[in-house]
Amino acid sequence: MLSIAIPKGSLEEQTLLLFAQADLEIKKSAREYNPVVNDPRITKVKILRPQEIPTYVEEGYFDIGISGRDCITEGGADVVEVADMPYAKTGTGKLKMVIAVPEGSKVNEPKDIVPGSRVSTEFPKTTQKYFDELGISVNIFFSYGATEAKVPELMDVIVDLTETGQTLRRNHLKIIGVILESTTKLIANKAAWADPVKRNAIEEIRTLLLGVIDARGKVLISMNVPAGRLEAVIAALPAMKNPTVAQLYNSDYLEVTTVVEKSQVNLLVPELKAQGAEDILELAISKIVR
Repeated sequence: MLSIAIPKGSLEEQTLLLFAQADLEIKKSAREYNPVVNDPRITKVKILRPQEIPTYVEEGYFDIGISGRDCITEGGADVVEVADMPYAKTGTGKLKMVIAVPEGSKVNEPKDIVPGSRVSTEFPKTTQKYFDELGISVNIFFSYGATEAKVPELMDVIVDLTETGQTLRRNHLKIIGVILESTTKLIANKAAWADPVKRNAIEEIRTLLLGVIDARGKVLISMNVPAGRLEAVIAALPAMKNPTVAQLYNSDYLEVTTVVEKSQVNLLVPELKAQGAEDILELAISKIVR
């Protein structure tokens, strides 16, 4: 039913992991150009460069795809953004397309960039539009990678993606502006989105993928609590919503269950015990479907 393009390169490993955790495992081998998914909703899968995916989805070669907002903007693709997918090779996947200059430069804002400056970037169309809107004429050079290494000997300015800015700082560059913020997106072809059957399948796949992402970094906490200590225990819980409370059979104890951030557990469990909770269980969560 659906054809899908997933990104090659830095996002590939995490995308394959995401689909596997969503019970949509993409099976491929080193020499296989046509991986498969054992799911009736997905009939074709291709692994392509993320820069190509938005255009191929727009033109109908694929019904859905995964790519970055930066690639969608650069290609000018007219697609439906079905969901924000905050994941990346590391971290949350929230990237910024920034303007950077040598740290010793007197330029501190984009408007101060001298006309005629040499700008290196992997995003020439987005960069050109940005400087046109500023009214600054610059010479843009396409970069095939390692953009930060080209200044100051070859270039005066770079436009590049960064998550933390550490690589830029290590190369003695300073950020002076942000063109856009980018996250990974699930996108769809407009005709596929308008088709009721395909749209339903796309929305089901979106639900599974987002369920995995929402569950990351969270655990299920379950405990038994004496009735007289219930309010004290609940007050200690940083719950997503009101916790579930159930009466234990033939007992004055209650079972309390809720979802919490994994990063809070090391402090939370001793506090719960101090407030009277017993038999505390911590359980992994594979999906949270809202």
